[in-house]
Amino acid sequence: MRIAVTGRTGQVVQSLLARAEAAGVTVIAVGRPELDLAQLESVQQALAAASPDCIVNAAAYTAVDKAETEPEIALRINGEGAGAVAAAASALGVPLIQISTDYVFDGLAPQPRRERDTTAPLGAYGRSKLAGEEAVAAATHNHAILRTAWVYSPYGANFVKTMLRLAETRDEIGVVSDQLGSPTSALDLADVIIAVAKALVARPRDASLRGIFHAAGTGEASWADLAETVFAASAALGGPSATVRRIATLDYPTPARRPTNSRLDCSLLAERHGLQLPRWQESVQTCVATLLAQSRS
Repeated sequence: MRIAVTGRTGQVVQSLLARAEAAGVTVIAVGRPELDLAQLESVQQALAAASPDCIVNAAAYTAVDKAETEPEIALRINGEGAGAVAAAASALGVPLIQISTDYVFDGLAPQPRRERDTTAPLGAYGRSKLAGEEAVAAATHNHAILRTAWVYSPYGANFVKTMLRLAETRDEIGVVSDQLGSPTSALDLADVIIAVAKALVARPRDASLRGIFHAAGTGEASWADLAETVFAASAALGGPSATVRRIATLDYPTPARRPTNSRLDCSLLAERHGLQLPRWQESVQTCVATLLAQSRS
């Protein structure tokens, strides 16, 4: 099976490429300059050239804070761009997997959010990703939208890599402790994406496999919890470590508001697709071990 994924360097793209061989699939990364979601006319031809059996839209404008000053660009890439990818998938007669985010919610509810809960983005990034979900649904029924959260991996820029880098020069690091979420390994997410892609291709008329699903690491944590787990895993392997100083969101102001509760209820993914991501602590330890091995090679 051939999976075309938009983008080249993002965490999800790199993770799909890393997992492809073991899963028995071919992953083709389609990105700039051939495909640019800011240039909608490039999308159809670039994806058609990949001859995919399924398309994954992982490319996105992900600069959450910068989006507050560039809302039009974020909306064009994450909203209109996603719609263009979905239209291309429809024209090619193949299913689409759209990667979305916990930022479509306001984070005010006390419980983990389910797929049918009311969306209410707090900022421009969340609004643009919600627009992408809506554009995908309007362009093709043959889709699965996977909302995920707090993504990290051995690739690209992410929280786990940042903590290890900071620990090389600091003994203590202030980390927000009043935001809760579901830390997600991009490699685990790639495994889910491939499994969902296979199901969509194998069962083209099964409506239960289509729609919106939450796909995040099992369990919950604050950013401070996540940092402490990173440092404990690193210290156990002789890597850099630091003491976490727990701080409030108000102590670390950012241009874009973050959801206080980013926990996602992933039970529908388990019910419909039989898939559940590993516990986040296990995947963090694996990621830290990989990063330390890379730094020492």
